[in-house]
Amino acid sequence: MPIANQNQITSAFIQQFHDTFEVATQQNESRLLKTVTNRGRINGASFTINDLGSVEMEDYARFSDTSWQIPEAGVRTAIMSDKKLFIPIEHSDIPKLRANPQDKYAKIWLSAREREVDKIIYKALLGSISRRTVNDSGDEELSTVALPTKQIILSSSAGFTKEKLVLAKSFFRDNECDEENGEEITILYNSAMLSQILLDTTLTSADFMSVKMLQEGTLSKKWLGINWVPYNKLDNGAGGDKERRTVMYTKTSVHYGDAEISQFKINERADKNNIMQMGGVQSMAAGRSNENKVVAIDFTI
Repeated sequence: MPIANQNQITSAFIQQFHDTFEVATQQNESRLLKTVTNRGRINGASFTINDLGSVEMEDYARFSDTSWQIPEAGVRTAIMSDKKLFIPIEHSDIPKLRANPQDKYAKIWLSAREREVDKIIYKALLGSISRRTVNDSGDEELSTVALPTKQIILSSSAGFTKEKLVLAKSFFRDNECDEENGEEITILYNSAMLSQILLDTTLTSADFMSVKMLQEGTLSKKWLGINWVPYNKLDNGAGGDKERRTVMYTKTSVHYGDAEISQFKINERADKNNIMQMGGVQSMAAGRSNENKVVAIDFTI
């Protein structure tokens, strides 16, 4: 461990802190990141997601002309956005920081980063994404693809019910993108959903819910073939602030990528009475790859 001179942090320590922090950012994952496709480090201002439609077999007739089935193909673009966080360090905490590169300041920086990753993935699941295709004339066409209304279950002035859960799960079967096709399905839940589910006597019966879940009062891990991940920052539903919108999705429905944290450092701010500061800027982005693999569910709270 490099020794600082009195109350100053040496350049050797700053480099070690930066290296240690970079390793920590790669080892720590947000709650949602493990549920989607992680593209890793991205070079540039954006990354692309290729999508390809399906084709079907047709009857064969002897000596007939060859007919082609050309699947619809498009290239989606996820635009990187820069996020920053800078934290002042109390002078009394500098000796502790020198002793431990993974001090509480680094931990709260990492926690803020993970929450931002979750937010970006959630927005990508429900938001729009730009898509480029080539028409029959060979010309490029740009469009903005939103989550279609057929993939949204409105609240109907009801909370989160077993009917909505079963209906949402059936969408994945209809679209041939459930666990039978090798997909892993996840749903996000907040405290209101948890309360509504635990108060539903049908859902909490032995036929529906495991004994362990009843004992712990949690939906974490897998239930009904779905991974349940807690996320309390759900947006409002179509009905406004009396509703929330959760989402059920597959691992391949969204791609995420980020860039290395730039200029992450600990330095002294002469313009702020020589207080120490740590922080940096990171670019990150996420984009939806397929609308059939995402179902939004509105419910009242």
